[in-house]
Amino acid sequence: MTNLSTLTRLCPPPRTQPASINWDHVENELGMRLPEDYKLLASRYGPGRFADYIGVQHPHGVTPYSTLTGPRPSQVRAYLQDDYDHSTYPAPYDPHHLFLIGSTDNGEYLFWITDPEDAPDTWRIAVNEARGPQWFTYDGTLTAFLTSVLTGTIRVPQFPDTLLHQQVRFIPAAPPSYEIRETPTRGSIDTETIRNWARANGFSVPPAGRIPREVREAWEQAHPV
Repeated sequence: MTNLSTLTRLCPPPRTQPASINWDHVENELGMRLPEDYKLLASRYGPGRFADYIGVQHPHGVTPYSTLTGPRPSQVRAYLQDDYDHSTYPAPYDPHHLFLIGSTDNGEYLFWITDPEDAPDTWRIAVNEARGPQWFTYDGTLTAFLTSVLTGTIRVPQFPDTLLHQQVRFIPAAPPSYEIRETPTRGSIDTETIRNWARANGFSVPPAGRIPREVREAWEQAHPV
């Protein structure tokens, strides 16, 4: 059984077939070939989140933040390069070889390690710590990573211990209810600052734990760098 077969049994994809993807156009726009496992994953699931926690960049993402060909990957790479150059929280890999492929509700990022660039099916996965120096590397594809995480085969130290305590499912992305404006990325922000702003602006946020992804994105849109 392939990793995608295992994943679809564990996390059933939407019953409605997602919109088709012109992969030639996507790859031309990015200027690089993409892993075959990712193409199958994106085509089968469409944009959305796994386990209500892990979001994957998608060619048809519903916001600029979640669109594979949008500005987010280059923005994140830029601040990784700044950290790398100033030894703040330096990545264990050359930022030139890190391409954003996903994010979590707690602010961690998932990356392809695009080395070698001409062999995308061999790219590994790296996960950073949202507000710290820790990195985790998975020696396999994105689909294999998701399958291993969601079956409990591996544990990513940055992810919460409660990740698998509820039903594991895929949640298709819905268009946001607020206006989207493209803004530069930023460094880490104190979560209590975001919670206070969210409550004052009518968002529901828990007193502790992870901040919902849509709240974090709404805060960033309201506070341009």
